[in-house]
Amino acid sequence: MLTALSYIFWVVIALGILVFVHELGHFLFARLFGMRVDAFSLGFPPNIFAKQVGQTEYRIGAVPLGGYVKIAGMIDESLDEGDMVESEPEPDEYRSKPVWQRMLVISGGVIFNVIFAWMVYTGLNLVYGERSTPPENLPLEILPGSFAAELGLQSGDRVYALNGEPVERLEAALNPLTLSDENLRLTVVRGIDTVTVTGMEGALTRFSRAQREAEEAGEEDAPGAITGIVARRPTIVSSVNPGSAADEAGLRPNDRVLSIDGEAVASWEAMTEAVRESNGRPLAVVVERGGALDTVNVTPREAGGSYVLGVISDPNVVGSKLRDLGLGESASLGAEQTVGMLGMYFGFVGKLVSGRESFRENVGGPVMIAKQAKEAADIGGIAFWNIVATLSIALAVFNILPVPVLDGGHLVFLAYEGIVRREPSLKFRIAVQKAGMVALLALMVFVIFNDAVRIFG
Repeated sequence: MLTALSYIFWVVIALGILVFVHELGHFLFARLFGMRVDAFSLGFPPNIFAKQVGQTEYRIGAVPLGGYVKIAGMIDESLDEGDMVESEPEPDEYRSKPVWQRMLVISGGVIFNVIFAWMVYTGLNLVYGERSTPPENLPLEILPGSFAAELGLQSGDRVYALNGEPVERLEAALNPLTLSDENLRLTVVRGIDTVTVTGMEGALTRFSRAQREAEEAGEEDAPGAITGIVARRPTIVSSVNPGSAADEAGLRPNDRVLSIDGEAVASWEAMTEAVRESNGRPLAVVVERGGALDTVNVTPREAGGSYVLGVISDPNVVGSKLRDLGLGESASLGAEQTVGMLGMYFGFVGKLVSGRESFRENVGGPVMIAKQAKEAADIGGIAFWNIVATLSIALAVFNILPVPVLDGGHLVFLAYEGIVRREPSLKFRIAVQKAGMVALLALMVFVIFNDAVRIFG
């Protein structure tokens, strides 16, 4: 019972924040252009609170699955045309305003959701800083026969420098433009040695072919599908369990495991697999410690049906650095995060429409939001606000889709009016809005049911 109440509480909080921000965008743009706003509601009827302030009644509905702003002279979710058929537009009505003002009012919710996400990311960056793992601490997995393998990169390589300059961000060295440069000089750490990989003749052609093959197979977004490079968790020990096999053998925090029984291990995942497959036989583990090599002989012990050493890798600590950010850097990184999330969601919508992603398996609704918000809240503030920012962007992308009833549907009508210099007929708009409302309600029922099946089986 308490768990269910906790889910309800967090979905109300998360959705309440997002809906308030979205509707506030519509409201403020409407007021900016002198439109009368009859109602501002969080949630849908029946109302549990209502108060008239000036021309606007502020409401809180009992159904916390959305909200609305009722602007005079606008056909909205209520589908109430009132006396708009017979009457002339009043100066403070939506329909009396120029197209560009109405477009900004309609876009206001989406604009505010995006700005809000950017503000949240900026705030998190400012308060918590930026934790990143330097490229020299991130081992690469190189897929056999891939573009990267042809360049001469090997699994376990760690990027150090690009064309003689230290690399601060892995993306800068491993992006398509850089890798396909015939004049490439990429310096990597291999074991404890430094190796320079140079570009190859015809690199751009080879890379383009890899990209085309991945796209034809529908795998262009799979890790390493085009470049053949996958960044893995480093084999750096963050802590050693007291009394464990690793502790008694002499493994220490900050040891970097390079090989097990003569076989190089490129990642923590590969190391874990090698230990698991040892079946408890003694292993010769070569580690890098303080710039020198050392061999530690250790016998894995059985725990939970598998063999383990008793070492821990914390991805938030191992090989990572925390850097405090000023307001400017926080805002810049926040903008980058926001744009990245927008691109991801628009790309995802494209895949849903084209059938390359499953709607049933990938689309979530209020139940899924409740689960994610509850889990994030249990972790802590940074996780909760991260999920709120992400959902704010998802809400913006969803609302801008050209579907009747949604903001994007209204924008389609306004774009038509702006081009042909006349509105579609009122009856047509109302009919389309009603059809859109029915479709949207059907979608909500399906999504909620689908969420319940996915979560509760």
